[in-house]
Amino acid sequence: MDKNFLEQIAKKTLKRRTFLKWSGAVTAPLVVGSAVTSKSLVPKVLAKSDNNDVKEVVVPTCSTLNCGGKCLIKAHIKDGQIVRISTDNDERDENADNEQFPQIRACLRGRGYRKHVYSPHRIKKPLKRVGKRGEGKFEEISWEEAIKIIARENKRIKEKYGPASRFSLYATGQTGTIGSGDTVIQRLLAQDGGFLGRYSNYSSGQHGAATPYTFGTSSAGNSCRPLLDSKLIILHGMNPAETIIGHFNMYLRMAKAKGAKIYTIDPRKTDTNVAFADDWFPVKPTTDNALVAAMAYVMFTENLHDQDFLNKFCVGHDEEHMPEGVPAGESYRSYVMGETDGVPKTPEWAAKITGLPANRIIKLAREVATTKPMAWVQGNGINRHMNGEQLSRGGSMIAALTGNIGISGGWAGPNFPSGKLIKYQDFPIPENPLGISIPVFKYTDAIVRGTEMGAEDGVKGLEEGQKLPSNIKMIFNMAGNCLVNQHSDINETTKILEDESLCEFIVTSDIYMTPSVKYSDIILPTCTFFEQNDFVPPWSFGQHIFLSQKVVEPLYGSKTEYEWMTMLAKELGIEQEFTEGRTQDDWVKWMIQESKTKDPDFPSYEEMQKNGVYKYKDNHIVNFKEQIEDFENNPFETPSGKIELFSKQLWDMDKKETIPAIPKHVAVAEGPESSVTGKYPLQVFGWHVKRRCHSTWETSEWMEEVQTQELWINPIDAKKRKINEGDKVKVFNDRGTTIIPAKVTSRVMPGVICMPQGGWYTPNDKGVDERGVINVLTGLEASPMHCNPQHTNLAQVEKA
Repeated sequence: MDKNFLEQIAKKTLKRRTFLKWSGAVTAPLVVGSAVTSKSLVPKVLAKSDNNDVKEVVVPTCSTLNCGGKCLIKAHIKDGQIVRISTDNDERDENADNEQFPQIRACLRGRGYRKHVYSPHRIKKPLKRVGKRGEGKFEEISWEEAIKIIARENKRIKEKYGPASRFSLYATGQTGTIGSGDTVIQRLLAQDGGFLGRYSNYSSGQHGAATPYTFGTSSAGNSCRPLLDSKLIILHGMNPAETIIGHFNMYLRMAKAKGAKIYTIDPRKTDTNVAFADDWFPVKPTTDNALVAAMAYVMFTENLHDQDFLNKFCVGHDEEHMPEGVPAGESYRSYVMGETDGVPKTPEWAAKITGLPANRIIKLAREVATTKPMAWVQGNGINRHMNGEQLSRGGSMIAALTGNIGISGGWAGPNFPSGKLIKYQDFPIPENPLGISIPVFKYTDAIVRGTEMGAEDGVKGLEEGQKLPSNIKMIFNMAGNCLVNQHSDINETTKILEDESLCEFIVTSDIYMTPSVKYSDIILPTCTFFEQNDFVPPWSFGQHIFLSQKVVEPLYGSKTEYEWMTMLAKELGIEQEFTEGRTQDDWVKWMIQESKTKDPDFPSYEEMQKNGVYKYKDNHIVNFKEQIEDFENNPFETPSGKIELFSKQLWDMDKKETIPAIPKHVAVAEGPESSVTGKYPLQVFGWHVKRRCHSTWETSEWMEEVQTQELWINPIDAKKRKINEGDKVKVFNDRGTTIIPAKVTSRVMPGVICMPQGGWYTPNDKGVDERGVINVLTGLEASPMHCNPQHTNLAQVEKA
């Protein structure tokens, strides 16, 4: 092609008259009474779009984007198109937001979903790469040709390199069950001989890796409702007002109305702080455990800690309660009091590291220790660091020191009580015959040096001394922007992907031409959640589950992942095994039916069609309540049966500088104590913003009005660099450079800059990003437990 295909896609728009004429041909759901019939979309010829006599029908559905809200969306359908969107109890009736069943209202993103389905930027046809990978040159092909190419390459790569050369990339563009695509491709590959699996995630990987060493399980938090019993709530790197995390905001509002105080600990004064908090305690990124240690020092020296709780339920808090085989002086109290290293962890010591004044540390420690119940709630913001595993364990240390574990209004640690609140049937994925998996963050490593990777690299499922049998040679990227945009070090990542001798074939199924899609060999246009049926569980802290109903027919001839993978399964000779004779709709009905065996109150498919959502009654879950109330019969699932503030398992790893057995402050290579600060003096991290769900919504001009992409910089740092509000600035380090407008604000602490994560990588002709994309600055080295440390970066800022 003569012109860049991506530019052609971007310039394609539809005039309103043309759009209405085209969309009027799309079918609408048939409604009987207030319930959509089991044949939820019956094709019918409707009147012209300007006919006011055409009845408007309302169909409840749900977004399958990776959004923490998972809100109830009511699609108003007229003349075959979505004419507007409403949400849960729009009328704000007298039952709104009660403690048991709070509303599931859509935020601005949810209210703007019409822009998602009717965007002119959607991929409209299957595409085949015709230029070099990454150039963005493609040609349109038929679905049949695309499937045959994929089948041929799959067979070639599988036979040449073995099934472990195939990888389903971590992706969250669709997060339903069967509609997610990722689960479906794993089912297909498992039935085609297996694949290289993966574990962990980019959001809460460090939490999931570290928490079991303290509690024996990766889920230590409560459901939201117990917060109503809290007298003090500490939001540690937690920003639910912008991220939207289930009903967290509503319960914060209710708790505050009941008299609870709310404090935030964050380098940035977040919207959550502005909306809910009584105070803000800013600390520098990666230094949270210095704060925790100094608070513990105050509690120990002023006898404010709960010694009875510690002695009964914990190990490692002092020298009298240590595991066998550990030398003296390794308990947490010995560390805090400086008995081994000669450095007492005083508030003055921590103030120099964290940037939070000593008197503020003392105030926080005393109030946390003397207010009960107190909930120390750890968000995911603290765990995406090079020392994130230790920061994760640090928050649980405060909960243990104050005896706020296992009680309503308290909070033990990260992650919601998975499996206790929500009981449902997921889409079935057969066991992977290979049984091998890598950490999600190390996919680029597995492309370059897979056959060198073993247990020391976090590979699971290998025999002792074994390495991966193959590098990654084929990637299935299902609605994912982690291939490039959401992965670290974009410049290095794209170099790896551009080398076609490394990963030989990449298939992407998506809605938009994202920066990741550009690096694919075959591109398949998939459907939005409005164009397919799905069964959708909530995203963290949620207490509801949805039937995401199809409300319009697929546009442009796009297909769901299940549809085109059924075509692929037929080419591979495994169609019957793959489908079991079921369509996507059949699978959704089956999952709902099977969910009733796990929860007798679960509604029928027809009831789900009518209401769209099932709200769980039992939403008051206090983790570890059984252990605290009846410890003899309910020990913790740790080796000692207690809360392990000192982990003998971590001690035996013998990596005491990077993975200590107690949650120490661990200085990192790109933190405030680093020698690199002479060259790159500013800590930079990205936050999740209200205008995007990760990188989704980047193409919506409506969301650009909600929040622009801009760098937050403190007035002190801006003055040094002669930067004024609105100036375009260059943010750079050795890995890359990005251009972004500056927002000069005291809502970020000095020495720290932050930019909204999720902007789409937009390099100019010199290869410099012009969209303020943080991942041109982040590094590919993983944290000690093989997770992504994408908040741990140093950079410099200059006027562009």
